Amino acid sequence: MKVAIVTDSTAYLPDDVKDKYHIHTVPLSVVFGNASYREGIDITTEAFYEKVKHADSLPKTSQPSIGEIEGKYRELSETHDAVISIHLSSGISGTYQAASSAGEVVDGIKVYPYDSEISCMAQGFYCIEAAQLAAKGASPEEIIARLDDMKAVMRAYFMVDDLSHLQRGGRLNGAQAFVGSLLQVKPVLHFVDKIIVPFEKIRTRKKAIKRILGMLEEDLATGKSYKIVFIHANNAQTVIDLQQTITTQYSNVETMTSYFGPVIGTHLGEGAIGICWYEK
Repeated sequence: MKVAIVTDSTAYLPDDVKDKYHIHTVPLSVVFGNASYREGIDITTEAFYEKVKHADSLPKTSQPSIGEIEGKYRELSETHDAVISIHLSSGISGTYQAASSAGEVVDGIKVYPYDSEISCMAQGFYCIEAAQLAAKGASPEEIIARLDDMKAVMRAYFMVDDLSHLQRGGRLNGAQAFVGSLLQVKPVLHFVDKIIVPFEKIRTRKKAIKRILGMLEEDLATGKSYKIVFIHANNAQTVIDLQQTITTQYSNVETMTSYFGPVIGTHLGEGAIGICWYEK
């Protein structure tokens, strides 16, 4: 059985990685006023953050249509028997449900929608692992079993500079955002049951990043091998420095850097930092 891997643009996979592993993508969009931009196609991440600085209000985000996803599946049905479609958390977007609906109506290919229950390059890790297994001839069921194993050990934490983005986007309630801003809190956040929730409230950006780094180092101290990604929102040097800190101290790691693109950046805001890791 020939298995294709599909994801959405919020995995923020580099083009060379997508090409290497033959991973297919459907885009989400950001909407400024009446203008809609497909991330990675109609607008770059750099242009997005610059546009936000001059916008009167935050953009909105929109998921791919069922028809668009169905079209991708139909295209793949000409060369594949099955598709594993890995998407950002169903708790923050309807993309996974749209993929499920599209899979029910397309003919000629078996669709296995997979809810990553997370987003960004953490989601990308699932895609790479799935693509590697598919290339080796693994069945869809075997691939999904491996993704479930990864999910059990996947850890991801992030901090934001401005809570108002999460509040206005409906990802954090108003009271939490108000109190956090009043106290200049830089909360460490994570996904629980598919939604974003506070992990710890920390008073400064420096301490928040240090707290996340400390949790990572606790795991690395076990001597087990980990894959790690350091993620930024338009502040690349910060994660380059964090990556260097880890790689110079630990040999049991495989690291990379990534970014919060337009859709996720809309909700987190410029300056956000995240670290995700899992045991290989």
